[in-house]
Amino acid sequence: MSKKNKIFISCEEANHNCDKSQYNEATLWEKVKLTIHLLYCKACRKHSSDNAKLSKAIAKTEINCLELKDKQEMKKCFEKELKKHQQ
Repeated sequence: MSKKNKIFISCEEANHNCDKSQYNEATLWEKVKLTIHLLYCKACRKHSSDNAKLSKAIAKTEINCLELKDKQEMKKCFEKELKKHQQ
């Protein structure tokens, strides 16, 4: 049996396939091998579950980042106040 067609995969490969699967980058064969691996590996089932929860939580968040000019202005104000307290 060639290594490419191996049904039973390592945990490392299962975790990699799990990540690919969540981003819809895994092939059908990779998904099948992952599913088989998850049937007998409790640790990888936990990783897969946690990974799915994390991906879902990140997808739901609405992250608002500061613009560069706002960050620079905030830094200037901070440095100005810091100088006041150092003297």
